[in-house]
Amino acid sequence: MKSNKPTPEAKALSLFLMAYKTKGPTYKEKSKRINRLWKLVLSDELSNADYLEEVQSTLESFGGYLEVVEKTVRFYLEKTGEWTLQGDDQYCKDAQQIAEKILKE
Repeated sequence: MKSNKPTPEAKALSLFLMAYKTKGPTYKEKSKRINRLWKLVLSDELSNADYLEEVQSTLESFGGYLEVVEKTVRFYLEKTGEWTLQGDDQYCKDAQQIAEKILKE
């Protein structure tokens, strides 16, 4: 049985697109596309490798994993004044470090 847990990269991209989809149609379309591809993976119509390749390619188009995490954290800090996402997965750890760095600025 394969894991249904998203990779840190997939989680970063998903949260980034969710945050930014109100900023323009490009983000909204990419969000829909990535979500559709994930559903295909879950129903075994697309390989996880192909999905991750698409995630990686889309991440690169936005500056890469760390850039996307930072943009997402900044978005929520500017919107709400705090970073509240908690967890012990790699994405949450990376985001928390970035949030702490930004809050010290």
